[in-house]
Amino acid sequence: MDLQKIITDLVAKLTGNNSLIAKFKKNPIETIKGLLGNVNLDSNQLKSVADGVAAKLNLDDVVKQGGGILAKIKGLFGKK
Repeated sequence: MDLQKIITDLVAKLTGNNSLIAKFKKNPIETIKGLLGNVNLDSNQLKSVADGVAAKLNLDDVVKQGGGILAKIKGLFGKK
């Protein structure tokens, strides 16, 4: 099974769909299972796919950038 293709397909499905992205953030494995349907992957493969999708979507970086931006905005108003 080509996990890289699965990751690419899932990223395409998630991109621009804020409700799916929110669902993925809360429960990535169940969201992936729902999106894949009848594709059988073991738990290790599902974890790898979830990690790959998160990396491609840069979810962690977006969260980190959001916190940094918020700190900068607060700094503009003299709040720290």
